Amino acid sequence: MQTSNVFREVTPLSEEDCFVIINRVKSEFSYPVHVHPEYELNFIENGKGARRIVGDSIEEIDDLELCLIGNETLEHAWMNYHCESNEIHEITIQFHKDLFLGSLLNKKQFNSIAVMLENAKKGVSFSRETIEKVKERLDFLNKNHSGFYSVLDLLTILYELSLDRHSRILCSSTFNKQDDSSESRRIQKVINFLNNNYQKEIRLIDVANHVNMSEVSFSRFMKRRTGKNYIEYLNDLRLGIASRYLVDSSKTISEISYDCGFNNLSNFNRIFKKRKGYTPKEFRENYSKMRILI
Repeated sequence: MQTSNVFREVTPLSEEDCFVIINRVKSEFSYPVHVHPEYELNFIENGKGARRIVGDSIEEIDDLELCLIGNETLEHAWMNYHCESNEIHEITIQFHKDLFLGSLLNKKQFNSIAVMLENAKKGVSFSRETIEKVKERLDFLNKNHSGFYSVLDLLTILYELSLDRHSRILCSSTFNKQDDSSESRRIQKVINFLNNNYQKEIRLIDVANHVNMSEVSFSRFMKRRTGKNYIEYLNDLRLGIASRYLVDSSKTISEISYDCGFNNLSNFNRIFKKRKGYTPKEFRENYSKMRILI
């Protein structure tokens, strides 16, 4: 299944610049769902009630919003939805994906930034506490965004963000088709097995046997490596695939449910709404309204 083409933004960032910063006050969100190769750090103030789309994550934002996107195929946008503010303040910072040399990110002082940039491939939303902590720095950078020291200011902001213990990854890896090459050979073997068999009934013992582990040891291993138990991971995998089908295919919701390994439609609808906040029908309708194809 191929991802449909969406609006591809041509950013104002030139090859000669480390980053570009765009500051604006507006009365509405009007930019369509889009993609671009540059990293994007987007701060929004007074946008309470607006809807954020990052891959298969659709959420209503609060009055303070800060999100990092770092993938040229990750569809994203902010839409009006319930936002009634006429003074939405937005600061967008875009920087090249090669701003950090690989050798630099391998140094221990940059470890937290390296992890955050990797997570940004699926979109990262930061906690209110951290947003309030870096807000003054963002305002300062907006007013002093040229010269060598502005790059240091940006690095400081990124470092502060990388320390946020309450940040959240937004998009499922399946929807965004991310490569899990950073995982160990064993967890990669598990992922490959699940990717090839998610349509079927897969018991815990089946996967544990596939990697020559006991059920108890495998359960602990899965939780340690993915942060989720086996059922949570499998459901998220299936939901990510279902989300992509809802966006990119004309299959019925019932067909998608069974194609993705759910044993019945009502169970699929219940799990989907619990994890995504919308029913599959609502998700498809919302996404189709906010997506502009070219």
